[in-house]
Amino acid sequence: MKLFHFSEESNIPFFEPRKIYDQSEAKVWAIDEYHAPHYFFPRDCPRICLWTNEETSNRDSEKFFGMSASRRMVAIETRWYERLRTGHIYRYTFDPDSFREEDGNAGYYVSNQKVMPHSVERVEDLFNAILDEGIEVWVTPSLIPMRDRVLESTIAFSMIRMRNAQELG
Repeated sequence: MKLFHFSEESNIPFFEPRKIYDQSEAKVWAIDEYHAPHYFFPRDCPRICLWTNEETSNRDSEKFFGMSASRRMVAIETRWYERLRTGHIYRYTFDPDSFREEDGNAGYYVSNQKVMPHSVERVEDLFNAILDEGIEVWVTPSLIPMRDRVLESTIAFSMIRMRNAQELG
């Protein structure tokens, strides 16, 4: 298994556990290989990542993927498209031994100890990097209508940086 951390910074020698939000313990966060493309984005870009799993109803599979050959998609807001198209990020690779699973649905793993990456790689052309993974990309003025429908469904999802999503009035 491979675990990754994505950053806009190119020279992080080690990762120290830190608290985010209202967590009680400091952690180093990593993402598994399947979910890694959910992080081929500028850090603050709001996005909704969808995929089917065994809990997805036929109706919801048809609703979200009925016109696609893909079974995974990511939606972003129009105002982030240019940054996605022209940007880059850095993918840090970790040894998984010091990590434990935090959330299998989202692919999150955590460690409570200082972690040194094995390697760092610059990921260019983020839009095509996502497409190369077989993931469909939707671009929409606002993610809010999709968020509401996803939350009422059986589709597997991860919503990232939604506090930056744009309400349209």
